[in-house]
Amino acid sequence: MIKVYLKLFLQKLLGFDNYLFVFAIFTISRFRLHLKDQDFDCFLKMIPENGHVLDIGSNIGLTAVPLAKRVSKGIVFCFEPIPLHNKTLKRIAKHYHLSNIEVFETALGESKGELTMVMPVIYHAKFQGFSHVVEKESDKKKGELFTVPVQRLDDIQALQELPKIDAIKIDVENFEYYVLQGAEELIKRHKPVIYCELWNNEKRMLTINYLKNNLGYRVRVFENDHLVDYTGQQVSDFYFI
Repeated sequence: MIKVYLKLFLQKLLGFDNYLFVFAIFTISRFRLHLKDQDFDCFLKMIPENGHVLDIGSNIGLTAVPLAKRVSKGIVFCFEPIPLHNKTLKRIAKHYHLSNIEVFETALGESKGELTMVMPVIYHAKFQGFSHVVEKESDKKKGELFTVPVQRLDDIQALQELPKIDAIKIDVENFEYYVLQGAEELIKRHKPVIYCELWNNEKRMLTINYLKNNLGYRVRVFENDHLVDYTGQQVSDFYFI
């Protein structure tokens, strides 16, 4: 509860735009000091410096910045549908003098159209990191709503002429299965390493089975400082290789 009130205090003190910018810089600095997320650091090391990476669910740039620094001779294609997040993402890219980030202001799914997303609000504090697709009517009462465009990854023209897509990071709050369904041809063509957060529910197994059985991927997780085969461990981050 203390963290919630601290978040609310900072959001009111700085204004929400500036709060997102400061929060992003603080979190990225922790990445640089290796103070958190060894799982993500392991993923970074799999990507060549001339690689092209898709950052799906870029939010405010927390992963886009280290990815862009890793692929100094490649490009990070960021997909983020919420306007406030995109504004911060572009501001962060400029702050770190990164010219190899391209931003697509759209959600991704299995079909083209529109959908509604919600940014949770708890005790008047906004939780941008948990923004997600509204899947039931009760979700609409939990925060700020956004209507956003949706495209299939297979239809993104800018990706069609790339000789190689080396890696995909995807964190879209329980919508991963639908995003990957709309990317089947791209994945078959490039066979990228996929780093994916999956909630512990029925969509986790749908996603795992889809990538294993339909696309021939092996499922691994980070355990004791190295990757091991997934055998039901209690984790949320998965590597598909």
